[in-house]
Amino acid sequence: MKRYFSLTLITTAILAGCATTSITSDDVAKGYNSIQADEIAKHVKVLASDEFGGRAPSSEGEKLTLDYLTKEFTALGFEPGNGDSFFQEVPLVSLEADSDMVLNIGGKDYQYKKDMVMGSSRISAQEGIENSELVFVGYGVNAPEYNWNDYEGLDVKGKTVVMLVNDPGFATKDPALFTGDAMTYYGRWTYKYEEASRQGAAGAIIIHETAPASYPWSVVENSWSGEQFGFVKENNNMDRVAVEGWVTVDVAKELFSKAGLDFETAKANAAKGAYHVDMGDLTATVNVKNTIKKSVSYNFIATLPGSKTPDEHIIYSAHWDHLGTDKSRKGDQIYNGAHDNATGTAGMIEVAEAFTKLGKRPDRSMTFLAVTAEEQGLLGSKYYAANPVIPANKTVANINMDSLNLLGKVKDISVVGIGKSQMDELLATAAKEQGRTVSGDPKPSSGGYYRSDHFAFANMGVPAMYAGGGTQAFDDETANYRKRMSLVLRGCYHQPCDRYRDEWDLSGAVQDLQLFYKVGFDISQQTQWPTWNENSEFQRKK
Repeated sequence: MKRYFSLTLITTAILAGCATTSITSDDVAKGYNSIQADEIAKHVKVLASDEFGGRAPSSEGEKLTLDYLTKEFTALGFEPGNGDSFFQEVPLVSLEADSDMVLNIGGKDYQYKKDMVMGSSRISAQEGIENSELVFVGYGVNAPEYNWNDYEGLDVKGKTVVMLVNDPGFATKDPALFTGDAMTYYGRWTYKYEEASRQGAAGAIIIHETAPASYPWSVVENSWSGEQFGFVKENNNMDRVAVEGWVTVDVAKELFSKAGLDFETAKANAAKGAYHVDMGDLTATVNVKNTIKKSVSYNFIATLPGSKTPDEHIIYSAHWDHLGTDKSRKGDQIYNGAHDNATGTAGMIEVAEAFTKLGKRPDRSMTFLAVTAEEQGLLGSKYYAANPVIPANKTVANINMDSLNLLGKVKDISVVGIGKSQMDELLATAAKEQGRTVSGDPKPSSGGYYRSDHFAFANMGVPAMYAGGGTQAFDDETANYRKRMSLVLRGCYHQPCDRYRDEWDLSGAVQDLQLFYKVGFDISQQTQWPTWNENSEFQRKK
């Protein structure tokens, strides 16, 4: 069915306070209406095919993915975004821990994957801890701005810290504590290992619980086993703890009991204020043997130069990578990553094509960045932020696409990190013409704003938007479909069953991509740059 874009929005929003342009409302409508579900599906089927092997960094699947992106963007008339190249080298090192390991605590051996997952970020063939004293450090947070330090007065050198996932705000739901139910960066596993390392600990163990982690133990099993990618550093990451990992909550309860402590009581105390307690005479021993491979992966970058100020860029981002293939797994071994994130990569191609339908190029450049190694801790976008192809002071805004809406049309659009920048207002203007309203993050406790590639741009000071989907189904039929399909999607997160399905309803993805196109176009024509709101923790660097 053909989609029509309201000329009312175009005549009013193209643009109050914007530069004169020869781009007509019909041109904008052509781009808007060119975004189609069958085209999204076509790209997803290719990217998430078994042939691409799960698109792991530095694999044959990466080569196939980059070749596909090069072909598509070249056909659209885009130019290489990094000089004469579509690629930015990202030097990586992969560490794969030998699965034949046990974690011994209190005289009992805990089994790999079943009870725990351990590894090391040190670029070393063998690391471990031996008879390392255990200390429970609450949430493992040192946050001066929240007057909170779980390590205060504590010397953990040579010891192994045990900590809860998420942050105290989640546990209490108190909006005055951190940010209440909305996870801060202090709740992320990346921060917890980094802080434990800064404190001089020998090991760091996070207790997994499904609700505060926002994913089940199976995600830990699949995501933290196998090859783990990181950056190649001069110090070989020897400033990190020797061993870092996870244990199940059942294991944690057993350990606390052995230590003469009650897990639920300790957890409650940890939410009341900065907290730590020795775990009796319990010690931990584990040996991690690593297979080390150094490699180069690539970010992909393509640009449609602007007609007036081509040195100013609106950057659309998505990660092309997923978890690859696990040959040790029984049954289906390929993590196809159809939803996460072949959909976002496909959406990026569709939005790029929409800009080619305009009679004239937008005033500012439209740049599309597909990054590597997001699943390994946002490595591709972190590397880009540290080595930006386009300087931050020439990057107007970022619009990120990660795991598009597969649940059909909705009456609202969810914004992760709502209230941080003027990007919300631009989105609301475009959404209104679709008959939609802007709503907040449906799951703030998962810390979504710190879990995808826009976060790197935010840290650069670039206003970054991460939005998509919604909670209000368009009609009863869609509501019933959402109930069925949401269970499938939730159960297939980081699982081999994340494959393309013919029963997907991509109409909601089309809605969102049309908004992303319109917001980017509006920004490209406006004189003023979007800004962060005053209460945001992110601001443009001076």
